[in-house]
Parts: sequence; structure tokens; C-alpha cells
Amino acid sequence: MRTTPIIALDFANKKEVIQFLTKFDDEKLFLKIGMELFYQEGPEMVYNLKEKGHDIFLDLKLYDIPNTVKSAMKGLARLGCDLVTVHAAGGKEMMEAALDGLTAGTESGRKRAACVAVTQLTSTSEEQMKSEQLIQVSLEESVLHYASLAKSAHLDGVVCSTHEARSIRRLLGADFLTVSPGIRLNTDEAQDQKRVATPQFAKSEGVSAIVVGRPITRSTTPFEAYLQFKEAWGINR
Repeated sequence: MRTTPIIALDFANKKEVIQFLTKFDDEKLFLKIGMELFYQEGPEMVYNLKEKGHDIFLDLKLYDIPNTVKSAMKGLARLGCDLVTVHAAGGKEMMEAALDGLTAGTESGRKRAACVAVTQLTSTSEEQMKSEQLIQVSLEESVLHYASLAKSAHLDGVVCSTHEARSIRRLLGADFLTVSPGIRLNTDEAQDQKRVATPQFAKSEGVSAIVVGRPITRSTTPFEAYLQFKEAWGINR
């Protein structure tokens, strides 16, 4: 995967995406397409951005019975994305099925997309997890459990906050990917994110990839904001 910060395309439609990307000239980016955009624009959005040379993180967080997830992932594999997600809460069998589908659907000669499992959302607090999910261990223990389950299912890594990344690396090895949303500069508001961190802190914790949304997409100068995150993440232009 590219080490550049992943930009979350938190837009409602293709028109908004195209308008946003005009600010970046010919810069090759790593872009996240989530449910909001994919459900409006579909696979065409992925094809369009891949044709322009961008890497794609398709973040649909698949979560269903194993057979359904396998079939869905087999279809998504044909889009040629670089990174995809499932929910770790779906269990080991579901994650294994997702990987089987992803492998089966990947065209011969093309590299399979990395598949990572969502552990606990960065908008979830420990108190909320305990009261609403009825998980009574600590939030970190829950994340580590899900990460271990994903590793046992042979997934490539997990989505987690920066605050669990060091423990995951220690437990599961440096090659196991940790993808962390909720990244903010010190001057940015947390908004609806609960467990946020700066790019510098993420780097120090050994995070594999950072995901940045509104601090870039809602900035009046998005390219300059992107360069700030890139520099803070330790990448020179």
C-alpha cells in the first residue's frame, strides 16, 4: 500500500468528488470510498478514480452470514480496489469467507486487495461499548480480541484507533496492518470522533496507514491541508 495519508471522500455524489479533486492537479492519491458515496454512485466511481491512477480503499464494512459476504466480496474483487473492509464482529468464519471470495474474484495476474477487519469504531467510547454492546472488558481488550480473531482468519490487518495500534503490533507482529481513522491536527475539532490522534502520534505508535476525512475535505484549502497531514505523517513532497 502507498504510505501517503488516505483521504476519506465524504461526499454525496460524483460531481462533488470531481470538484474536490480538481484542487490536487495530477497528484496520485489514496482515496477512501465509503457507504455514502458508493451507494449513490456504485462501481463506476471506483473505476473512474482507478483510471486516474489513484489507489482505492473501499470501506463498506461487510457484515452478514458467511455465504453472503463471500459472494459480495467476490463481486467487489473485480473492481480492482487496493483495500477493503469487513466487520470483525461477524466472526472468524465470516472473515474467512470474505477472504475466500476476495481471492476467487481477483483477476489472474492481479494482486488481491488487502482485507482488514473493523474492530471498534473510532466514534465509540468505552462507556458506550459497555452500555450498548454489553461488552464488559476494556475497549482495548475488545479491539485486541477482534484483531486476534482477524489474524486467525488470515486477514491482512484491522481498522483501529491509534491508541490500540502499539498493542496490536506487539501481539500480532509489525506486518499485520493497522489502519487508523480519526486523525486530526492539534488545531482540528474532534467532531463526532471520540478516539482521535495526530499524525505524529500515529507514526510514533507504528500505525500502518492513517485515514483523514473532514479536516481535508471540508478545508477551504484542501491541497494545502493534505500537504500538512503528509508532512506531519513524515512524508516529504
